[in-house]
Amino acid sequence: MLDRVESIVREVAATVVVPKFRALEAGEIEEKAPGELVTVADRESERVLALRLTDLLPGSLVVGEESVSADPAVLDLLQGPEPIWVIDPIDGTANFAAGREPFALMVALVQAGQPRLAVIFEPIAGLMSMAESGSGAFINGERVTMATVPVPTSELRGSVLSRFLPPELRARVQEGAASLGELLPGHHCAAREYPDVVRDVQQFAMFWRVLPWDHVPGTLVVREAGGVVRRFSGDDYNMTESGQGLLIARDEEVYDQVRQALLA
Repeated sequence: MLDRVESIVREVAATVVVPKFRALEAGEIEEKAPGELVTVADRESERVLALRLTDLLPGSLVVGEESVSADPAVLDLLQGPEPIWVIDPIDGTANFAAGREPFALMVALVQAGQPRLAVIFEPIAGLMSMAESGSGAFINGERVTMATVPVPTSELRGSVLSRFLPPELRARVQEGAASLGELLPGHHCAAREYPDVVRDVQQFAMFWRVLPWDHVPGTLVVREAGGVVRRFSGDDYNMTESGQGLLIARDEEVYDQVRQALLA
């Protein structure tokens, strides 16, 4: 099934999303909430992905970013027994709307509260990240695993998405940043952050907002590559549990190093 999902995502990217990149007309970009953009391409991408994926798996349901925006009760489907397609039709919409990269399409299949497969596709960069539970993670067709050479705390680099951090936590993170190698501002696109951790471009990424379409696909890719995705508390991330704060790291040691530096 993973190959068929990959084909669907590639097709929707090519026929719906890419033709609108740097070609959006007046009125095709809206603010659905303060600081939150949506475009005609987001809505059409989600519509087509939902149709194609539910046809692929009869009886499955959809939790998509735009469907939840229209009706927050849709999010409750994640608590049910049915297989669920979690869809981010364009992750990095602000980038997409501004005519810049990165942006990506993200899809995950969830059953019994657990991600079973995931596809993350950056159509302009041509970066395809995929994973299937128990079968590993793949980037552009090659199986990937996390780097294993230890990195001193003073050399760790990673992104902190600080926009939504509470002020007191933001101050703590800024204070602790001095003990790390480099704190990156992030790409405003979780679909790039997760593969960058897998590829050792950076060793960690920190988020405050934890929306399932932003994190369920990347979580499976990182975990299948050998990494960890946990709450600030140290608990494993579970999409069915509410709460804020998420720290992605290439391994247990890096998680502990970053948590101690930025959150202790």
